[in-house]
Parts: sequence; structure tokens; C-alpha cells
Amino acid sequence: MPTIREARAQMEKALEALRREFASVRTSKATPALLDTVRVEAYGTKLPIQQVATVSAPEPRLLVVQPWDKSLLPAIEKAIRAAELGFNPVSDGHVLRVPIPPLTEERRRELVRLLHKLAEEARIAVRHARQEANKEIKRRQQAHEVGEDEARRMLDEVQKLTDEFIEKVDALLEAKEREVMEV
Repeated sequence: MPTIREARAQMEKALEALRREFASVRTSKATPALLDTVRVEAYGTKLPIQQVATVSAPEPRLLVVQPWDKSLLPAIEKAIRAAELGFNPVSDGHVLRVPIPPLTEERRRELVRLLHKLAEEARIAVRHARQEANKEIKRRQQAHEVGEDEARRMLDEVQKLTDEFIEKVDALLEAKEREVMEV
């Protein structure tokens, strides 16, 4: 059924968006995704850092930002500081080294609250997809395109799909929460 396929596609998108959001939430380990939100003033416009430099994590507590154009080094450094991520980049004239400070207990709790908020937004998106699919199924039933039994079966299938994706969201949240709280 196209309705159920569409609902699954929307739920997949919500889950993928949550994965991307979770990747940008800082843990004790350095990952290039930590700088995904940084936008650099370059060539008269604000560009994502990935479009002006290579970001790598050679060590668990260090990010290295290597600009493609050395003249952008000060702008990249300024953008990282302005992003209020709690990072203090150090320039050696060729690359920026961004040491990742350990998280305080208070900051960990703030991040966990943020994770819960992001997970709830994903759950809402999944439930919205369910609601849209249910509306379409009921519309088809009203228009006599599908029978009552078929509509009931489809509604049950959409609910099972919803439950499956809510469980996936909860599993992602639990794993990321453990990662953040790890000292």
C-alpha cells in the first residue's frame, strides 16, 4: 500500500534526522561532526566549515581543522570560538588544533536534556507520519476505495510501524545517553 510505504519513508526520515542531530551532540570523544554547526565567514558569505576545510579527529580528544585556503585560518578560528561549543582552537599557521575538554557533570546533564528533547521531536515526527497515514486510510474507506476489514488491517499495520520506529528512537536515545554520561 502506498500509504504505508509513505508513512515508513517519513518515519525513516525522522530517524535519520535524529541520527544526524545526535552525531553533532558532543560526547567525551572527538568526532568531526562536532563542528557541523560551525559556519565560517568566507568569500563574502557564511559557509559550513566542511566547505572550507577538512576536519579530522586524529586523537580521541583532538580535532584538526585544515583549511583549503590558508588565508581563511583566522576566520575559521573566529567561527569556532563564536559557535559557543566550549572549544578553544589553537593555530600553528597551517592548521587549527581543537582540543576537546572533558565534560563537566553539569554539562553532561544539560546534554542529556537536549538529547531527550531531540528524541521527543523525532517521536512527534513519527506520530505525525502515523496520523497522516491514518487520515488517508480513513479517507479511502469513506470513498469506498477499501473495505472496512482492509482499512482496519492497514490501520493496525501503521500502528505496528509506529511502535517499531518509536522503539528505534528510544534505543538511539539510550545509547547516546550512555555515551554522554560515560566519564
